[in-house]
Amino acid sequence: MATAHESTTNETSAHSADENYLTASYGLKSWLLTLDHKRIGMMYLMGVMGAFFLGGVFALILRAELFLGTPKTVLFDLNIESLGISMTAADMYNQMFTLHGAVMTFLFIIPSVPAALGNFILPIMIGAKDVAFPRMNLCSFYLWIGGAVCFLLAIVLGGLDTGWTFYAPYSTSTSFGGVFAALCGAFILGFSSIFTGLNFIVTLHTMRPPGMNWFRMPLFLWALYATAIIQLLATPVLGITVMLLAVERVLGIGIFDPQYGGDPVLFQHFFWFYSHPAVYIMIVPAMGVISELISTFSRKHIFGYTFIAYSSLAIAVFGFLVWGHHMFTASSELGAAVFSLLTFSVSIPSAIKVFNWLATMYKGSIDLRTPMLYALSFLALFTIGGLTGLFLGTLATDVHLHDTYFVVAHFHYVMMGGTLVAFLGGIHYWWPKMTGKMYDEKWASIFAVGIFLFFNLTFFPQFIMGSRGMPRRYYNYVEEYQIYHQISTIGAFLLGMSLLGAAIVLLRSLKNGEKAPANPWGSATLEWKCTSPPPHNNFDNPPVVGDPYDMQSVVYDPEIKGFVDRKPDNPNPATS
Repeated sequence: MATAHESTTNETSAHSADENYLTASYGLKSWLLTLDHKRIGMMYLMGVMGAFFLGGVFALILRAELFLGTPKTVLFDLNIESLGISMTAADMYNQMFTLHGAVMTFLFIIPSVPAALGNFILPIMIGAKDVAFPRMNLCSFYLWIGGAVCFLLAIVLGGLDTGWTFYAPYSTSTSFGGVFAALCGAFILGFSSIFTGLNFIVTLHTMRPPGMNWFRMPLFLWALYATAIIQLLATPVLGITVMLLAVERVLGIGIFDPQYGGDPVLFQHFFWFYSHPAVYIMIVPAMGVISELISTFSRKHIFGYTFIAYSSLAIAVFGFLVWGHHMFTASSELGAAVFSLLTFSVSIPSAIKVFNWLATMYKGSIDLRTPMLYALSFLALFTIGGLTGLFLGTLATDVHLHDTYFVVAHFHYVMMGGTLVAFLGGIHYWWPKMTGKMYDEKWASIFAVGIFLFFNLTFFPQFIMGSRGMPRRYYNYVEEYQIYHQISTIGAFLLGMSLLGAAIVLLRSLKNGEKAPANPWGSATLEWKCTSPPPHNNFDNPPVVGDPYDMQSVVYDPEIKGFVDRKPDNPNPATS
């Protein structure tokens, strides 16, 4: 007689592994003109990883320069008279940190989770064949490519040394070609971001399957939904701002530049009205990834589902109210006090998420696989980044810490320790689904631990030297800060090697990895109910919607080294 809880292979996972989105068609044209959300997601993934590599190289050059200190330098003066190029090492340093910030922010962090992972996973998570507007989705990708090309052109058209914030009047009075190309790039990338956000909102409103109401959606989708709202409402402000800057630069109309009667602080208001919500475009989807990882690898239902879902929306709303904290030193006393108070309000929904993740792990059966190691790293690093943000939200301490390395460290703990680490966790989590291959767990875990350790070695010394007064963006510095810079540089190169090792582990799995089962981790969300990799249309039959965090609905099958759906209790055992 069959046991009461006997495993079964899901109907949809019986799909032949040879028939999938990777083998549905062949040739470069089939990829370049594809409307399949999975292929577009993979192209985004390759694009953002290329941008991350480029931004990382710029960062290592900066750290190598700062290792030596004054007056030694690894950069060099460049003087090519035939091409009219004359650049000192200090100028080159300014361009390096500007391009590092611009590439990492606009080309990597903002699109990494929503455009790469979101494009691939969102439709499968709701049991749909694709997003609502597949052609708009492909257009969004090519807009991203166009924006990336503009940023590359900025390098050869005179360079860009304004900082990634393009602050006026410096951006209206320095090299024309590089600044104009970068502004065009930011403008085009804004449209790419808006298209992606609009697509996700319409898809989630109109294509959820029967039985999946808003509060049966996976929390990753709630995070993408909140992010899409920010993308849709905040990004146009950046587009208008860079357009005004370009108009001022080309036509000499006074908007931000004092010499034409403009107001430079107005630019900062416009810029940060977008760019602070943009911080949440970067971190909220990363929080969605962490919700999936912690529940799956704790083998436990997520704690406080409703609070986590609403906290994503709360962060999206509060994110629009706090831009003024970037200008405490330029605000009135009353304005600074109001923005300081509002800044602290953002910590409430963020803390709600962290406490609920900890409660989910409490008494859970924690499996320290590689994605879970990244999730734990996220918790530690994001918490440090969040708590140090309190010093910057407090008026008295912010005046001392403003524009120091303390801000650099805080920003990197939130953006890199938060978004990048969650992105890496998400890649390792969904890699078997995307490629159909399992990676080497041992080496992937080693590099995950290395990334955590060397990240702290890189950025924690920056808290110390920042609190002691080391300004950010400086090419030279006094000798007392050199030891901190040297420790930070050693950490940066070790961190770079760990990231390279993690990438090699994943790429090697494409050739040598074991075949991935449909559900290797035991998650209950719908993307694990189709084959790995998924077929072209994702599902042969509409999947049955259940509780996305009911870990008892799946059971491990050692024969396939993966999880399968648990059969319901037999209502009439005597007949079995």
